[in-house]
Amino acid sequence: MIRLAHAEYLYALFLLIPLAAVYLHASARRKKMMDRFGSPELMRSLVREQGKFKRPLKFLLLAAAAAFVVLGLANPQIGTRLEEVKREGVDVMVALDVSGSMTAEDIKPNRLDHARQNISRMLNRLDNDRVGLIVFAGQSYLQVPLTTDYSAVRLVLNAIGPDAVPVPGTAIGSAIRLARESFLSGETKHKVILLVTDGENHEDDALTEAAAAREEGVVIHTIGMGSVEGSPIPVYSGHTLTGFKKAGDGSVVISKLDGDMLGEIAEAGGGVYVRATNRQSEFDEIFSRIASMEKKEFGAKMFTDYEDRFQYFIAMALLLLLLEFFLSEKGTGWSLASKLFRVKP
Repeated sequence: MIRLAHAEYLYALFLLIPLAAVYLHASARRKKMMDRFGSPELMRSLVREQGKFKRPLKFLLLAAAAAFVVLGLANPQIGTRLEEVKREGVDVMVALDVSGSMTAEDIKPNRLDHARQNISRMLNRLDNDRVGLIVFAGQSYLQVPLTTDYSAVRLVLNAIGPDAVPVPGTAIGSAIRLARESFLSGETKHKVILLVTDGENHEDDALTEAAAAREEGVVIHTIGMGSVEGSPIPVYSGHTLTGFKKAGDGSVVISKLDGDMLGEIAEAGGGVYVRATNRQSEFDEIFSRIASMEKKEFGAKMFTDYEDRFQYFIAMALLLLLLEFFLSEKGTGWSLASKLFRVKP
């Protein structure tokens, strides 16, 4: 595996283009000046005496040396071995509610955005734990399987909106079941489900699923998004607020946090329930509990040992510079080398 430690230095190679243009311009001007000072026959004789191809060759040697210096500065590196790095952590499956009620704005900027911000903050604090992401509304979908690539989780998280699940509703039990199935089978600990929702469960028996998860060694923590008083669900056209969601009788629908339900789910799952607030500190307690859990060991293979190869390019540049230095512009030989070794050019 090859990589460049400082690939940004390669942009310096573009400087060779104006240098070549300057050289060509100087060569053309030199030819015109020579034509002014004598007959073409005499000038051709002088050029032969000086060595017709020496100047272009010397320039090419200098240009090639400069190119090798730039490549050396970029520092090509070769991965010399594939090493298995041992890690210790827990598996955390985040189940995020993306139903329409999560757009209510009783928590700023709204329930869903607030949840995404807090999940992102949690990712910044995790170390070696594997994280997965599930989104749910009327159905549940695995967006990111368990991974230590927090950047990938954050990328998907930032792209999630209230339209991520086409089926309306809030099926919390379905999300818990999918999270259970996403863990490795046979393990009876080191597993956490972080359920982030307003708790308005309309579809299934979430308590039964939570109890089944606990029997499998899965701990369920719940975070309630919203307020007890509730808030209307805004309806947007593009970025313009056009009104609020209404029931069949024309009354405005008020979405309220069902903290009692989320508390029961957390109790059945052996975890804790925390209600979200605008202070954005609700994940701190959950994170502390995750950090205090017993860790399991797992391995991840990756290239960990890279060796620098810049010295070969620098050595090649020095060799080219030496060749250019010894190459004489006059005659057909190497004048300095002739004097050093007493060899006629």
